[in-house]
Amino acid sequence: MIRLLAILICAVFTFSTAYAQDAKKKKETVTFFVEGMDCANCVKKIEKNIAFEKGVTDLKCDLSTRTAAVTYRADKTSKTKLASAFKKIGMEATPVDNGAGCPVDPAKKK
Repeated sequence: MIRLLAILICAVFTFSTAYAQDAKKKKETVTFFVEGMDCANCVKKIEKNIAFEKGVTDLKCDLSTRTAAVTYRADKTSKTKLASAFKKIGMEATPVDNGAGCPVDPAKKK
């Protein structure tokens, strides 16, 4: 009986620890409109720098829409910190609402 109780207690602690770790690793994805991304070199610059920011787990750049989709761990970084990281490499990044679309590019506006 004592052996069964000890096994049960160990199982409860194991599952509760695993659940707590999963809750801390919550991932979020934000799409940024990147004002200065206008060539393949800009995409490489973003991939070399932003992908290695603390908490970033995935990064996808789209040159045609000038967007960068960043997946990150919410316990390690935030949208604001990521936007600051873009600013450090000389690019202005604005979070885009999923339904709103990209801001209008003033250079292409006629």
